[in-house]
Amino acid sequence: MEQEAAREEEKKEGLIEFYDSFKDMFEFFCKNTTIHGTIRLVCSDSNRMKTAFWTLLLLASFGMLYWQFALMFSQYWAYPIVLTMSMHSEPKMFPAITICNLDPYRFELVSEHLVQLDHMAEESIAFLYGINTSASLFHVNEKNMHIKDLTSIGNLSRSSFKLSQNFSLLRMSDHNNRSGKKHSSVGFRLCNATGGNCFYKTYSSGMDAILEWYRFHYMNIMSQLPVIINISDHEEQIEDMVYSCQYDGEPCRPSDYVHFHHPVFGSCYTFNSKGTDSFWTATKPGIPYGLSLILRAEQKDHIPLLSTVAGVKVMIHNHNQTPFLEHEGFDIRPGIATTIGIQQDEVNRLGGNYGKCTTNGNDVNVKLLYNNSYTLQACLHSCFQHIMVRKCGCGYYYYPLPPGAEYCDYNKQPAWGHCFYQLYNRLRNHHLNCFDQCPKPCR
Repeated sequence: MEQEAAREEEKKEGLIEFYDSFKDMFEFFCKNTTIHGTIRLVCSDSNRMKTAFWTLLLLASFGMLYWQFALMFSQYWAYPIVLTMSMHSEPKMFPAITICNLDPYRFELVSEHLVQLDHMAEESIAFLYGINTSASLFHVNEKNMHIKDLTSIGNLSRSSFKLSQNFSLLRMSDHNNRSGKKHSSVGFRLCNATGGNCFYKTYSSGMDAILEWYRFHYMNIMSQLPVIINISDHEEQIEDMVYSCQYDGEPCRPSDYVHFHHPVFGSCYTFNSKGTDSFWTATKPGIPYGLSLILRAEQKDHIPLLSTVAGVKVMIHNHNQTPFLEHEGFDIRPGIATTIGIQQDEVNRLGGNYGKCTTNGNDVNVKLLYNNSYTLQACLHSCFQHIMVRKCGCGYYYYPLPPGAEYCDYNKQPAWGHCFYQLYNRLRNHHLNCFDQCPKPCR
């Protein structure tokens, strides 16, 4: 009888049920839903404390549910990165190798100015420390010094350029407020174009101050060279530095290296710079199958305060990449055999929503001043040089020039040092926008 009555009720039930009140609908939902605890809201009407407890418990459960949803979606929209590493040992192209002689080349076109700078350095060292360095440190023979007659570019030795005495080394002492002791520092003064707003470029080490002071004058001297001159044509040849070169047991060919000039390290050579010659394919691991060089590190007419060590500077890098040896190179001292083992780490950054990177630098607002592929250092140096030209009116000799600009010279721009050191400190402290404009390469 009960089953038949139930069947009759089912037959009477319509497709869409309408309830007389919200309470009836709520009771129906609570009795038929699969959410645990809702039935207790209806069945415990007689016990208000029990109803309130289950109501709070249900609301807390919903709160936890939506909190988990919020965490899940926030993690999704944050674009998390999973680091995946894999190892391969298939044949690869041998990397590019750049070597530089740590004996900076005394360029003959400005050798007369360099000799004057050496005399100024002798006087400064004697003034600061009372040491006579003429017989030991600066051993350039002025009688044997000669300057080539290059009539096409003019006689630079007799130009209007003069070494400025306004940037002399000074010893200063200041008091430490905490200990009350005197501390001595060495440096030179830099002022703006009006002669005001001066500051001292000081160092606690006298040797560091002398090296920076010497480099500052050296950059002014080298800026006298016309940009049209190919300095590499006037430097030493590879035979003067590389006695033997072999790769995989085969002798190197003249087309295997590129010669260029570094402002501080002088003559530099890059082997396998393009990475397109099958001769440089690395098929086997081991010392006999790599690049073997016998180098000569001779300090002949060297510039002692520009580079204080003897040997060679080496950097291993990608093909078509400008080597920044002062940042990533390492020194090898003479008189020893050095073996260097290498392996290639390839990094692929996702970019896009996962981070800021560039594929080839075309989407970067900074115009590169280097003719090779995009790197972070090349972008930072180019960005700084553009700002230098815009703010100071000239470019720093260490970096290539933008079109139409000229290198800084304190005979023409007396305040360029003041401008340069302030900009460079801002770059080091990330106060310039170069780090924002120069993303890392995606690969």
